[in-house]
Amino acid sequence: MRKQNSYREYRLKSYLNMNHYIIINGKQGQTHPHTWEFVSTIIVAGDDFVEFRTFENLIEEFMEKYQNQILNAIEPFDVIVPTIENVTDQFNNELQKLLRENGGELVSLEGSETPTRSYIVSHRNEPEFLERIGKIKAEQVSGMIDYVVEQIVSAEKRKH
Repeated sequence: MRKQNSYREYRLKSYLNMNHYIIINGKQGQTHPHTWEFVSTIIVAGDDFVEFRTFENLIEEFMEKYQNQILNAIEPFDVIVPTIENVTDQFNNELQKLLRENGGELVSLEGSETPTRSYIVSHRNEPEFLERIGKIKAEQVSGMIDYVVEQIVSAEKRKH
């Protein structure tokens, strides 16, 4: 049995085969491949069931345009150097909007271009994230109060 006012937390891994090059001190390095791994942690408030595929499909569709591409040739990475930090930050911004529009809240996004190095963007302590979670909790409490009052009123009506 799960506690009331709880969250469902989902962790989804996505893999992209992408090539990129880095410009250091004005010199372009060699184009080279990576299998990039992105780990999205998403929460959904309450006890509503959400199929993993709901979020997986959204993320896969978003990332499809980058699959097997040279990242430097795709906006915004044609002007932003596609380091793991910049790629993860950009993906985070876009995925955060996409997931919110579909009932999820992005807690963190971890990006890796090698198995030994990761860059993580976490929203757990951001005031905006905490405010959104607070609103979701308030909506849950309000919904529970409405439900309890409705049950009491219905029981009273049945008595009379």
